[in-house]
Amino acid sequence: MKSFLDKDFLLDTHTAQQLFHGAASQMPIIDYHCHLIPEQIAADIKFENLTQIWLAGDHYKWRAMRANGVDEKYCTGDATDEEKFMKWAETVPETLRNPLYHWTHLELQRYFGITDLLNPGSSREIYDRVNEMLAEDEFSVRNLIRKMNVEVICTTDDPVDTLEHHQKIKEDGFETSVFPAWRPDKAMAVEDPKSYNSYLEKLEKASDFSISTYMDLLTALCKRHDYFHEMGCRISDHGMETFYAEEFDHQEIEKMFLKVRSGRTLNEPEIWKFKSAMLIELAVLDHDKDWAQQFHVGAIRSNNTRRFHELGSDTGFDSIGDFDMARAMSRFFDKLEKSDLLAKTIVYNLNPVDNDLMVTMVNNFNDGITPGKMQFGSGWWFMDQKYGMIDQMNSLSSLGLLSKFVGMLTDSRSFMSYPRHEYFRRILCNLVGTDVENGELPDDKELLENLVKNISYFNAKNYFGF
Repeated sequence: MKSFLDKDFLLDTHTAQQLFHGAASQMPIIDYHCHLIPEQIAADIKFENLTQIWLAGDHYKWRAMRANGVDEKYCTGDATDEEKFMKWAETVPETLRNPLYHWTHLELQRYFGITDLLNPGSSREIYDRVNEMLAEDEFSVRNLIRKMNVEVICTTDDPVDTLEHHQKIKEDGFETSVFPAWRPDKAMAVEDPKSYNSYLEKLEKASDFSISTYMDLLTALCKRHDYFHEMGCRISDHGMETFYAEEFDHQEIEKMFLKVRSGRTLNEPEIWKFKSAMLIELAVLDHDKDWAQQFHVGAIRSNNTRRFHELGSDTGFDSIGDFDMARAMSRFFDKLEKSDLLAKTIVYNLNPVDNDLMVTMVNNFNDGITPGKMQFGSGWWFMDQKYGMIDQMNSLSSLGLLSKFVGMLTDSRSFMSYPRHEYFRRILCNLVGTDVENGELPDDKELLENLVKNISYFNAKNYFGF
């Protein structure tokens, strides 16, 4: 029987072990999509305690704590940091077979060398020991990044963001490249005219350009897109329930924009048309600069209305959605492809029912020039666990080219999430190694090591041009 989290964790065969230890584990990390806070990297902060670095903003943990009967004050409320940690420690033993159990103990091991299981009996010692370490320079944010061999980080940034912290990181000569990633969701969010107009005021200030018409909006966004490019940005990201691909003409979009600008509310068909027009314009900007565009689709967000009003968004009340994907995605990509304006594209699916749909759809639009141009992205959010990753890679292997896959990302707000790359690489090596020992793949060391090295690192490096 294997020991929990030993060196061959998740590696069931000799081939899998060789591939991970001899190839995948040695590759640097390119974290091309995350939600880390650039200001914290720029300031190279040291977190005061384990709660602040580990629990703050982590809705994965909050969901588990709520399911365990933990009161909200210990999740997002006014309990002390120590009290919140102790409630998390009570919850951890109840997360058996949830990926949180693996991630929790991987993170304690990889960052702090702690191999004890976290539970109420060990919580005080672990909390005190880690807090002492976090006070040392060795555990500042930048040193935590160094410890995980991270070569590139792409944060998630709104067009109105100043990017001053990215500039400071660059000027400091920090060896990990920290680039912005363009997330223009708020520029499309016309559902609430008051909020939207407030956002446009910020965009006017950031772009130093007055926005009175739809064309003005596009000009302001283009100016910011240019600035992001100057700052090293090479990737965009969109969070959507599904794709927007309604037919429209520019005159009616201009009228809709003026309607919103005057504070009036668009009806649902108008909203869909406006978002469709904006999505095309933003995609063309990405194509013109040879960026890669990402689409995270399939989440149904803020389901608990009472908690949304109390706590706001991104607090752990989101779920897998069930949306019509294929036709709109096809129309959107085809409209760009017909004009030869389709950028490199990654689509992340949240509903595993649609995995095969996603692979077959994106592969309709490869151009025969850029290897892996159209990507079915890694298991995302609720799917970034063992079975979700296996399902994603099995669909990609069966219906596309696993060999061109750009691999894993953290999609995390925590500096302690980098062991997720190791988790992914172990699962990848086990998948390949099992096939080899079943006689389904050749036992060719060079061929197999190239595969896992490329997926772990080189494919992303080449795809994004970092």
